[in-house]
Amino acid sequence: MDVVWSGTWVAERLGVELVESGGAGVSGGSAGAGPLRELLGLALRRNPKRAHLLVSNVLGKHVPQHPSVIWRSGYDLGVRVRELLGPDEAARALVLGYAETATGLGHSVADGLALAPYLHSTRRPVPGVERAGGFEESHSHATSHLLLPEDPRLLAGDGALVLVDDEFSTGNTVLNTIRGLHETFPRERYVIVALVDMRAPEDRARLDAFAREIGARVDLIALASGTVRLPADVLDKGQELVARYETAAATVSAPGTGRAPVTRVDLGWPAGVPDGGRHGFTAAHRARLDAALPDMAERVAAALPEEARRVLVLGFEELMYAPLALGVALERRLGGGEAEAGGVGEGAAGVEVRYSTTTRSPVLAVDDPGYAIRTRLVFPAHDDPADGPGPRYAYNVAGGGFDAVVAVVDSVADTEALHAPDGLLAELSAHTGHVLLAVVPSYVPSPTAAPHPSPHAPQDQEPRMLPDPLRGPAFSSYAPEDVGWLLQDLSDVTLEAPTEEREEAIQSGGAHYAESLPVEYQPSPRYQELFRAALDTSAARIAQAVGTVTETVLAERAGGTGRPVLVSLARAGTPVGVLMRRWAEVRRGLDLPHYAVSIVRGRGIDANALRWLAAHHDPADVVFVDGWTGKGAITRELAAAIEEFEAAGGAHGFDPAVAVLADPGSCVRTYGTREDFLIPSACLNSTVSGLISRTVLRADLVGPDDFHGAKFYRELADTDVSGDFVDAIAARFDEVAGAVDVQVKELLATDREPTWEGWAAVERISEEYGIHDVNLVKPGVGETTRVLLRRVPWKILAREGAGADLDHVRLLAEQRGVPVEEVAELPYTCVGLIHPKYTRGATGADGKAVASA
Repeated sequence: MDVVWSGTWVAERLGVELVESGGAGVSGGSAGAGPLRELLGLALRRNPKRAHLLVSNVLGKHVPQHPSVIWRSGYDLGVRVRELLGPDEAARALVLGYAETATGLGHSVADGLALAPYLHSTRRPVPGVERAGGFEESHSHATSHLLLPEDPRLLAGDGALVLVDDEFSTGNTVLNTIRGLHETFPRERYVIVALVDMRAPEDRARLDAFAREIGARVDLIALASGTVRLPADVLDKGQELVARYETAAATVSAPGTGRAPVTRVDLGWPAGVPDGGRHGFTAAHRARLDAALPDMAERVAAALPEEARRVLVLGFEELMYAPLALGVALERRLGGGEAEAGGVGEGAAGVEVRYSTTTRSPVLAVDDPGYAIRTRLVFPAHDDPADGPGPRYAYNVAGGGFDAVVAVVDSVADTEALHAPDGLLAELSAHTGHVLLAVVPSYVPSPTAAPHPSPHAPQDQEPRMLPDPLRGPAFSSYAPEDVGWLLQDLSDVTLEAPTEEREEAIQSGGAHYAESLPVEYQPSPRYQELFRAALDTSAARIAQAVGTVTETVLAERAGGTGRPVLVSLARAGTPVGVLMRRWAEVRRGLDLPHYAVSIVRGRGIDANALRWLAAHHDPADVVFVDGWTGKGAITRELAAAIEEFEAAGGAHGFDPAVAVLADPGSCVRTYGTREDFLIPSACLNSTVSGLISRTVLRADLVGPDDFHGAKFYRELADTDVSGDFVDAIAARFDEVAGAVDVQVKELLATDREPTWEGWAAVERISEEYGIHDVNLVKPGVGETTRVLLRRVPWKILAREGAGADLDHVRLLAEQRGVPVEEVAELPYTCVGLIHPKYTRGATGADGKAVASA
């Protein structure tokens, strides 16, 4: 049967007519007359400047719609812009959206362009952020738009400026914008993007003349086009209708009883990612947000009641994109797959997700199927707006049959007014069974400023926000999704010292080994050939170990609260964490978060990194990852550090167990193998670890609220093999999958409790060779390699018959003049020895020098 068009009521009473481009007018009747009718309904404004309101069905402002339909409408427009500009010019473009209605649409268009940064105008001034521009919107009830980019240079590029609004009616707003910006930041090209182009013929001619006047090319892209025919007395008729129906309008107030409870949901929003485009949003921000969205959707899904079958994600005024992206992710999570525009229904789990936002705009509500705004909730503003208090609105929410509403606001808006008896949450709770509140931290551009506090945030939060994890390509040669480094960048600080000089300072007690860095070893051509040969011969063996340890972790955490969060111990653990993440993605379709943190022998793990992790993930989901075990010193160090962190008031729940690729010392329960063989990442330093140095902990560089530091050796990019190492091993994943399945089943059925055999062997070797200090015995291929690359070694013990696994060790020993002694029945493939009578740099468990004999 025919469905009544949601513009019929206004068209019949006001004489408003939509005219399709090249087609007939649309004034009433049933649906199906054309794209304009599918995209738009009509309502009446309470606005003396314009009587009618074109109500979009794919914007997500007034009409709850499937999130994927809304996002896809903007994304597809962005793809069309990218095709118009070409890939190179699209990457140089800037997308500018209009507040408040088109902030989410503009962001979705920027998604379609893929590489272009995004900025939207705002009506919210931000203390400390200078205005870079502004313009007026003459027909709006709130006219002044501010441009507040974090970096004003964002507006100064020479690429195309892509201006996005929900509708292009007269063109006045766009002309005001271009005219103002062109005087200060002239460009050669502008692209206007809208859902619908409703300009009259004279307005089209005016835009063409304007383009010639400024000497720039102006293109326009829209989903549909047409015009609006208005009778001469439309304003008077409109005001009369509003006055007549206002008293009987479908404004729904919250009753005093029967309200649903409000449950706060911690989204785990990635720190440092802006809440939207108010101050600018880059492609790097987009990648980080995309990576975090599945986890955020999982948190919301877990908080929804089992009986919920119709869920509304409700955004907040200018905060449109963050809740829209969350809604799309939730739709995929509950629907079992990506929903497509125009074909979305209930998901596979029987849960339908819709999306809309609150708004400043006052619109008449009439409960009639031929009218676009059926119901209206009214509540006071709750973000302390600069233009003073006033009512705010949520349309078509009451009576929508929603079993649950997920209200998403930024922290500036998480105020007493939001939680007041007449506030938004109270209004929502009267018309749904469950209300979830998700707060996105308001982005503060100044790097030294704290986020806007929320009076309802947990009171035990730390007073200072820690910075966002560092990511490639700005820090490390790994892709941004591979790893987030919970470190501070000390690349501009001179920290390297010659080996002898460095160790002398340590032995004298004047320095800790983590206060300086060894000079990065630059491998000879012969050594690089050995690395390549070792990688070729061991790739499948390592791939099997990667698969085994990853599948073991997943099996052990199967009953946990969420996906494992991989936290590698920088830097030897980082390549392993990257590979484990890659295995989970390729073989299991899982997108596991991965971070790298610093742990320093004698000083423990970076407590601020633990604090950041606890603020963004459940500590119980964290799995610490390292490359290999020697005698187990770091394993013990981590356990002691976690205990100390908890005793000092830190979050509880971190498991100090470590998952490693190789455990020849039998120090851990979770491992890929217990064989002592060559892991090629041990052959090199930064050039196989994302070009990142060892971590640094020095009082004059690392304050009490700072992450530990490290350097990014950008100058070594020509010799970087970090990506080659990962790719070579990942290429063997399918080949070893069957063997991994067999091995994991065997391991899970085996007693894997650590025996600490390696520690006993080290004690025996220490006494046998007259060293009398286990810290000077470095067992295993990985640790022996470290001795040769970073220390002043005494001798190398090699197991009789050890083959190619020790080729690189023999070469390094030859280059440094270190004897290699073959030993029968050595429990490790090799052991590196440091003698306190010779080495000035020997350090004990406390990180201080061992006294020379």
